[in-house]
Amino acid sequence: MLNSINNVINSISGVLYEPWCVPIILILGGIYCSIRTKFVQFRLLGESCKVILEKPHEDNAVSSFGALMVSTASRVGTGNIIGVSTAICLGGPGAVFWMWVIALIGGASAFIESTLAQIYKKRDDDGSSYGGPSYYIEKVLKQRWLGIIFAVIIILTYAVGYNALASYNLQSTFSGFSFYDATKTPRVIGYILAVLFAICVLGGFKRLTKVTGVLVPIMGIIYILVAILVIILNVNTIGIMFSNIFASAFDFKAIFSGFTGSCLMLGIKRGLYSNEAGMGSAPNAAATADVSHPVKQGLVQMLSVFIDTILICTSTAFMCLSSGVVPTADIAGAAYVQASLQASLGNFGPIFIAVSMSLFAFTTLLGNYSYCEGCLRYILKKKPSKVTCIVIRLAASVIVFFGAIVSMGLVWDTADLLQALMVIINVPVIIIIAGPAIAALKDYCRQRKENKNPQFVAKDCGIKEDTDFWK
Repeated sequence: MLNSINNVINSISGVLYEPWCVPIILILGGIYCSIRTKFVQFRLLGESCKVILEKPHEDNAVSSFGALMVSTASRVGTGNIIGVSTAICLGGPGAVFWMWVIALIGGASAFIESTLAQIYKKRDDDGSSYGGPSYYIEKVLKQRWLGIIFAVIIILTYAVGYNALASYNLQSTFSGFSFYDATKTPRVIGYILAVLFAICVLGGFKRLTKVTGVLVPIMGIIYILVAILVIILNVNTIGIMFSNIFASAFDFKAIFSGFTGSCLMLGIKRGLYSNEAGMGSAPNAAATADVSHPVKQGLVQMLSVFIDTILICTSTAFMCLSSGVVPTADIAGAAYVQASLQASLGNFGPIFIAVSMSLFAFTTLLGNYSYCEGCLRYILKKKPSKVTCIVIRLAASVIVFFGAIVSMGLVWDTADLLQALMVIINVPVIIIIAGPAIAALKDYCRQRKENKNPQFVAKDCGIKEDTDFWK
C-alpha cells in the first residue's frame, strides 16, 4: 500500500520538478523580485541586522526577533544537515552552488512575501496580529477559494510532509551507533519525539516562541563554530573542495542528461526545503510581529534565508567536502555527515551530529507546526476551539511518530511534492501583487534617509485595500 502511494507521489513530483515548472518559477520569480526591489537582499542586508533587535511596542507582543526565530526554527532544521548531505551524495558537490543561487535570489522573494503579510495582517481580539499568504491572496486578488487551497496545502506540508521528514531524519542519525536496531529503535525514538512535541504544542504558541527563541540561536552558533574548527583542521583541502563544487555545478552535459537527479535539481529541491524562500510559509510567522513598518519584518525574514543557507547549509557542506570522505549514494544522509566528522574529530563527530540533529529536529517540528493553526483559522473564518486545537495537536504528534518508522523515499517524496505545490501558487501571486510591498520599501527608504524611525500609513503608499493596522 505504502509503495503504491509512494509511486504516485514520486510520479507527480517528477513532473512538477521538470525544468519548465518549479525550477523556472523559483528562479524567474526570484530574479523578478530582485529587480523590482533593486536587489534589496544585498543593499539592505546591513539594515536587516539592525532592525532584528528592535523591541515590540506592546510588552506581550511578538517581537521581530521572536517571529524570526519561529520561521528560522522551521527553516534551520534537519534539512541543513541531512538534506545537504543527500544533495551532495546524489547530485554531486555542485548542488551546494545551486543552493547558494536559490538563497541569494530567493532573499528578495522572502522580502516581498513577508512584507505583504505584514501589510495585510489581521488584528486579533487581544490586539495581537496574525496573517499569511491566504490573507493577502483574499484581500488583494479577491479569491478566497485560492486562499483556502493554499491554507490546506500549508497544513499538509508542515504537519505531515515536513514534520514526518524531520522525525525520520532524526531517527536515521542514530543508525550508525551500535545500539541501533532497525526494528525497534525508530519506534522508540518516534515515541519519545512525539511525546515531547505534544507537551510543547499543547502549551500554545507563546511557549513555542520562548522555546525556539532560546534553542535556535544557541544551536546555530555552536554548529557553525564546530564547522569552522573542522574546516581549519582540513584547510589543505579547501582549494580542491571549491574546485569540485564549481566543476560539478557547471557540468551542464551531466546536468541535462539526467536533470531530475542532477546537482542543479537537487540543489533547488534541498535549497527550497532548507530556506523556504518564496514558498509562503515564513509570512505566517512574519505577520505576528509587532513592528512600526512592514518592511522591517520583510528585512528580518529576508535575513533568515541567509542564516539558513549561507551559514548553516554551507557549514554542513564544507565540513563534509573538506573531510576527504568521498560522497556516494550508499552513504547519502546522516551516514555521510557522521563519517566526515569522524574523519576530522574522531568519535566526538558522530555524537555531536546526533545531538545537533536532536535539537534541530525538535525546533523544526515546533516551527513547522506553528503555521498550521493559523491556516486552520483562515479556513474556518474563526479561531479554532480548544477542543479542535487539542485534536489537531494530538494528530500532529501521531504524525511525528509515524514519520520515524516509514521509508526514506516516502517522506522525502511527500515533502518535495507538497513544497512544490506551495511554490506554484505563492510565487505567481507575489509577482502579481508585489506593488504594495515595493511602495512600502520606497516609503521605508525615504524615511530612513530623513533619519526617521519609519512609521507606515497604508494610504500614503497608495494602498486602497482596508488594513487592520496601518490606517
